[in-house]
Order: sequence, then C-alpha cells, then structure tokens
Amino acid sequence: MKRSQLPTLPEYFDRYINMTDDVELLDAIQKSIDELDTIPIQKWRALGDKVYAPGKWTIHEIIQHLIDAERIFSYRVLAFSRGETQKLPSFDEDEYAKASNANNRTLESLIDELKIVHFSLYTLFHSFTPAMLEIMGQGFKGSYSIASIGFMLPGHQRWHFKLIEERYMPLLES
Repeated sequence: MKRSQLPTLPEYFDRYINMTDDVELLDAIQKSIDELDTIPIQKWRALGDKVYAPGKWTIHEIIQHLIDAERIFSYRVLAFSRGETQKLPSFDEDEYAKASNANNRTLESLIDELKIVHFSLYTLFHSFTPAMLEIMGQGFKGSYSIASIGFMLPGHQRWHFKLIEERYMPLLES
C-alpha cells in the first residue's frame, strides 16, 4: 500500500503522514532506517544539551522520544492486528522524556537503539497482510488504521529531524 492509498488520514497524525513519500509502506519504513545513516553525528553531538527554547528537549531526548513512540505504536499495531477492541491509552511524552535518562547516554547508543527499533517495526509490518493493514483500532485521539500508523512513524522521524535542522542547528552558529 502506498501513502496515497490510505482511505483516511487521522487528524492528529496527518502532519507526520504527509511528510512521507508516496511509496510502498515497507519502503517508507526502510527509508527511515536509511536516513539514520545520514545523521550529521558530529554536529548533533556538538549541540550537547542546547535547546532552542526553555522546556524543549535536547537532541538526546528527541531521539529517545522517537524510540519510545515507535515502541508504543508498534505495540498498538500489534494489538490492533490481533483483534484488540479496547481504546489504547495515551502517553505523556514530556514525562517520558524527563524519566528517560537520555542525556546520560551517548548519541551513538541512542541512534543504534533507534535502528534496532526500526528493524523491528519493519519486520512487524512485513508480517501483515494487505487486509491487516486496513484494520482499525481505537487510540487516544480517535481511530486509525494499522497502515496509517505505519506511515506516521517514518514521518514522525522526519518531522523531528526537520526541527533539529531548523531550530537546533542554528544554535551552533551563536
């Protein structure tokens, strides 16, 4: 299934889904894995704990957030694919960031973990049939299909990488 074949875009996640290319779902996930090899690691490391505004996450916390979100949404698609009918709970991303210990980890270890989580997501989606991709589940912001989550996660990474480029990288010049 290509992104343009999604019957609906969940309102909250449309901004992420629209950041993915109109390619097959597994290709979108693979591209998110490949993008990790293009991270300008030296520049990101040079940022240290700098943030562009008070209360914003560090680079380490952003990567940890991507890891956490992907694990949570992987559970959700697994649950939906197995027939879960309960509305699955939300999570407080800011509280998760505070409790993550991300700032005491190396950037390399976080990126390595994100790669592993991406590979796991890829294999999970590879196991789904076309019919399974259309299964709808209930989340905290309404209902969404397994496929829409599959496209949302690579777009979510792109969203945050774009923010890093636009808001964090200029901090190196000041």
